[in-house]
Amino acid sequence: MRKFEYDKEIFFDRQKALRGFVEDAAIVIPAHSEYIRNHDVQHSYRQDSNLFYLTGFEEPEAVLVLRPGKDPESVLFVRKKDMAKEIWDGFRFGPQLTEQQFPVDKAYLIDDFQDQAISLFEGVEAVYYSQFRDSWFDEEFKKLMLNVKTRRGRNGKGVLPVKDAYLLLGELRVRKSKFEIDQMQKAATASSMAFQEMMKQTRPGMNERELHGLFIHEVMKRGCGREGYGTIVAGGANACTLHYVFNDQPLNEGEMVLVDAGGEYQYYSADITRTWPISGKFSETQKRVYSKLLEAQKDLVAMVKPGLVIKAHMDEAISRLTDIMLDEKLLKGEKADIIEKQEYRKYFPHGLGHYLGLDVHDAGPYLKGGNSRELEAGMVVTVEPGIYVPHDDDSAPEELRGLGIRIEDDVVVTETGHHVLTYEAPKEVDELESIIGSA
Repeated sequence: MRKFEYDKEIFFDRQKALRGFVEDAAIVIPAHSEYIRNHDVQHSYRQDSNLFYLTGFEEPEAVLVLRPGKDPESVLFVRKKDMAKEIWDGFRFGPQLTEQQFPVDKAYLIDDFQDQAISLFEGVEAVYYSQFRDSWFDEEFKKLMLNVKTRRGRNGKGVLPVKDAYLLLGELRVRKSKFEIDQMQKAATASSMAFQEMMKQTRPGMNERELHGLFIHEVMKRGCGREGYGTIVAGGANACTLHYVFNDQPLNEGEMVLVDAGGEYQYYSADITRTWPISGKFSETQKRVYSKLLEAQKDLVAMVKPGLVIKAHMDEAISRLTDIMLDEKLLKGEKADIIEKQEYRKYFPHGLGHYLGLDVHDAGPYLKGGNSRELEAGMVVTVEPGIYVPHDDDSAPEELRGLGIRIEDDVVVTETGHHVLTYEAPKEVDELESIIGSA
């Protein structure tokens, strides 16, 4: 049978931390649904990040009810043991083993949710639940709320107020513990090593999917269970499509390839982007633009520390990239006017980065008190400036058309500055030219 492999206290501590955020409230977290890929084939299942964060439980058709400060504090509803289905689909814990092995106070059958849950809402004055995110449980939740209203009688209060659990858990998840940073370092190291292997194997005439398959092989053999998100392998002008998904075109002599990929280790994701010349040597134009972007990216990484305002970080990125665009004659005019009119977005249409953790675009608010948030120790962010010149952009210098470059690292905010998790993924020009095609 499968075993729970984590220290339960990690999850109990997370549950207890919610006592500081809620009072006289219940938190309801359902598992992700299972989805059909085609006909009777399902997509590989991956648990809801919030449910995993609080319990480590990985099965579908489950619901967690948390009542901070009450007894029982944590209750998990799970599928029943079913030996006939386990022959086909694998082991199930069932309520008894769930209660024994997982960090919850009580476990019941999911089929008994309505009967058992209603008593858990006695003395509760609000509910945290993320509606409309996963439809399988919305109707069950609606039914429960109406049953609770009926049970409470004519008190004039109506249905319990519902607040968004995603926002609540995001504030808890935005600062990572040492345990989490250790997991993320393992994901980053496995992914960085995979990037090195992709670079070594890169040659003109390869297909994008070959690099994609190599990445999956390399991160999995280093302990990752899956990709953290859909890998992007974009040769030539494909790099100008930010979320390019086809990964099926040949890699051509004289062009560059942009790879955006991250392995997921014990549910924690890395997120790396590197861009390198397919032939192993930068052209003069490629080297010039790449070197300017690399210098900006390294300076932006160096800015990361506690107290840095996220908007100020983005503003600096916009300023630096606008300078490059002016220098390369992609844009013309006064810099201040270009920034005010957001004309830079033609070649830099995305943000500088995002939180990283259990989700590649991890939970957590970017505003606090209505203002852009300051970075705090324990946060993990990506720093990923890029420049993308569409191949059919007649206003751009001809030598730049079809050029797409992004450089991305994963950065932990420490008490005194930062630590780059992805430092082993090559990005210097001489590093790249010495490793590409060397296998």
